[in-house]
Amino acid sequence: MEYLSDIEIAQRCAMKPITEIAAAAGIDEKYIEQYGRYKAKVDLSLLGDTSRPDGKLILVTAITPTPAGEGKTTTTIGLADGLRRIGKNPVVALREPSLGPVFGIKGGAAGGGYSQVVPMEDINLHFTGDFHAIGAANNLLAAMLDNHIQQGNALGIDPKRITWKRAVDMNDRQLRFIVDGLGGRINGTPREDGFDITVASEIMAVFCLAKGIHDLKERLGRIVVGYTYDDRPVTAADLKAVGAMAALLKDALKPNLVQTLEGTPAFVHGGPFANIAHGCNSVTATSMAMKLGDYAVTEAGFGADLGAEKFLDIKCRMAGFRPNAVVVVATVRALKMHGGLPKDRLAGEDLGALAAGLPNLLRHVSNIRDVYGLPCVVAVNRFPTDTDAEIALVIEKCAGLGVKAVLSTVWADGGAGGTELAKEVVRLCDTPSDFSFSYGLDCPIKEKIGAVVKRIYRGSGVAYSSAAEKDIARLTALGFDRMPVCIAKTQYSFSDNMDLKGAPDGFTVTVRNVKVSAGAGFLVVLTGDIMTMPGLPKSPAAERIDVDDSGRISGLF
Repeated sequence: MEYLSDIEIAQRCAMKPITEIAAAAGIDEKYIEQYGRYKAKVDLSLLGDTSRPDGKLILVTAITPTPAGEGKTTTTIGLADGLRRIGKNPVVALREPSLGPVFGIKGGAAGGGYSQVVPMEDINLHFTGDFHAIGAANNLLAAMLDNHIQQGNALGIDPKRITWKRAVDMNDRQLRFIVDGLGGRINGTPREDGFDITVASEIMAVFCLAKGIHDLKERLGRIVVGYTYDDRPVTAADLKAVGAMAALLKDALKPNLVQTLEGTPAFVHGGPFANIAHGCNSVTATSMAMKLGDYAVTEAGFGADLGAEKFLDIKCRMAGFRPNAVVVVATVRALKMHGGLPKDRLAGEDLGALAAGLPNLLRHVSNIRDVYGLPCVVAVNRFPTDTDAEIALVIEKCAGLGVKAVLSTVWADGGAGGTELAKEVVRLCDTPSDFSFSYGLDCPIKEKIGAVVKRIYRGSGVAYSSAAEKDIARLTALGFDRMPVCIAKTQYSFSDNMDLKGAPDGFTVTVRNVKVSAGAGFLVVLTGDIMTMPGLPKSPAAERIDVDDSGRISGLF
């Protein structure tokens, strides 16, 4: 049997013109702005011009990630194609990939095998330029901030209390902490500075949560860039930067329409990381998917303790979404790693390691069902080395919680491998549920953080650094304490220690700092050693990516 890489499978796909995909989704040509033959933006006016009732909303999440892989995006796409095969009308809503992991170690984020969105190379690289626009808006604000100080500093901004960083969509550890403005007075004011990766920028969060241009401008105006000498917050509105930033973002704000390998319509738009941001695609893309499809299938980044928690506690709260069903993706391989088995021994049957790792899956499932009150199914993303006994053990343990586990072979079989999962999801969508958040907005900041740590992570408590204590006191005094919390922590553990695998308990989460993302509308809680600017590995994926004389790209995942 011929083995094909993901990019080779994608390049063999006979894509349909994007106008055909739009027509099949019920999008009139007047709303379409084509970016070449196979991708387009959809004008936001579509949302206001349709009275069609919203379709069902399905969230795909996963167990705690491991190097063995889980296949969340692949499952999301395969589930949508599976729904289409059983006669339903689905639309996908996914995040855009960041160039950082594409050129780093994680690879692309357009699915895999025979469950991909295409054109895969475009989506994983520049796509329609959304991330460039976000980075430009971020850096325009930084330039206007430093220029204000240079031109007399009428607002009285304290250069030592600037909180706004510059951004670049690349893993570049060299830029985490820098000193700029050197070279004498005409070249700026010397100060400590730094870069975040674009997907960690507050502009990305604002972009993904804004419901339109008016909402975008209001959110941009609320962004806090630093503090004055007398401790007053300084905003983008104070710097008169809002109009120009919105002008850079106006086209990017329109969701991008592409297709799966099987021709299912897919929106790919926005892409904050879930470990350092809120991890969900844009509200506008999800809204369009719900307006156009009877079933909108979306995903949230990393494990359910990160992406799903933020999707439910932040995005759903702000957008007024109410999910109808949740899919938790797991693999036998990853669960055996959580049970202590090294990566080079995953191919052999090991029921002991699997049993030791299964509590990780069961905790995520319990959180979805018991904390958030949502119906849930486990998608077991099957690998060729999985044995029948291992699969049976996963099914048995899930059944013990009253949750069904369904085999998924969408990587190898596309939508045909997701029809059983699709049938269970349809059944769950018709099941009554009592959706609730993990905490209330009126709770004090520490109580919200504690609720997530104790109810979702299952830790015993929270420790705060002296800096975090001061942050919380200041933010409370400024009236920012009624916002949801966006906890930045490692994706590799329920705890803030990446080495604690499985389902640890009794641990304490340490909060280093708390900062306000007033435009996004949440508080960012920094824990452990989490970085907002990743670095490249010893052997980055960029070393294996190439393009030939005809323009054909290779090595991209």
